[in-house]
This record gives sequence, structure tokens and C-alpha cells, in this order.
Amino acid sequence: MRVATWNVNSVKARLPNVLDWLGQTQPDVALLQEIKCEAAAFPESPFEELGYAAAIAGQKTYNGVALLARDRIEDVLDVLPGAPCLAGQDVPQARYIEATVGGVRIASLYVPNGNPPGDGEISDKYRYKLEWLDALHRHVVDFLATEQPFVLGGDYNVIPAGEDCTDPAAWAGDALFRLETRRRYRALLHLGLTE
Repeated sequence: MRVATWNVNSVKARLPNVLDWLGQTQPDVALLQEIKCEAAAFPESPFEELGYAAAIAGQKTYNGVALLARDRIEDVLDVLPGAPCLAGQDVPQARYIEATVGGVRIASLYVPNGNPPGDGEISDKYRYKLEWLDALHRHVVDFLATEQPFVLGGDYNVIPAGEDCTDPAAWAGDALFRLETRRRYRALLHLGLTE
């Protein structure tokens, strides 16, 4: 099974590019992040014409994720179990979609950016990012207990190490490169996941 992932930064604005990419690369499963539309407004027809079914977790203007598959999509979960809410919101943002495709559990995820992280006092946005990564960690532990194969693809909004960016010093205070973020990302890998 070939799985590909892309942060499209608005599926409607980049629809011709996304369709061209799918036509050229033809992955079995495509994971999209930052679709920036509600599920009802997602342009499913052009994807269906290419042979892809879709599962979508969307919201107006921001975030949103989609899972496209050439095979049947089953048992869709459109919220990360235990996902926190950003301060001042009462529902989780559309950042996670998970389903079974061809016997493999697959998720498209869009980890919160977390900026600005705050100086001294941690910001609500950075706390949300860390809590979201903690919820993902708990979910991975549950996945591992089932022994079912799974793929967690998407935009992790993490710079794992200095060599993963052109200027580590410029990113030093950024939420993507903060030690707390990198520790949580490494904790996922230490569970036995492969990047």
C-alpha cells in the first residue's frame, strides 16, 4: 500500500494542483491537511472521478483534514480520542481523521502549530499543542495494544532536530523547535514508531 501526505493549505484554492499530483503519483491513500473547508463543502466529485473515496473532518476557514482512498474506507473516526480544546472553544478543532483501508488503520493529522509559545508563562496555544501531542501519544499506546498495523501521516508541526531546518538558531524559540515539543515527538518514536 502506498500512502502519501500533503498539507495543501486550502483544497479549493489548490484543487487543480492536488488533482494533478494524484493523477501523477497515484497513491493508494492520500492524506491531506489544512483543507480549510467544512466537510459539506469539500469538493468530493473530482476525487471520485479519479477513483478516490473521501473521509473528511473539516471546519470553516481553518484546519481540516481528509483521507482519500482507492479502496473502501471503513470505521471512520473524525476526532482524536481525548483531544483537548483550545482555550475558549468547546469542541475540538478539525485536526484528525482516521479510518481502516485495506486492513490498515490510517490517520491524517494536523498537529497544532502552538505559536506563540509564550515567554516565561506558557501560552494557551502552546499548551494546546502539547496537550494534543499527549492525546496522540495515549492513542498510539492504544493502537500498539491492538497489534493492528497503522499509519499516522500528516503535518506534525515539529522540527525534530537542528539538521531538519536551515537555521536552527532562528527557530530556537519557536513552538515547532522548543524542547517540550521535540520531547513529545521523540516519545512517539520511542514507542516503536518509524518516521
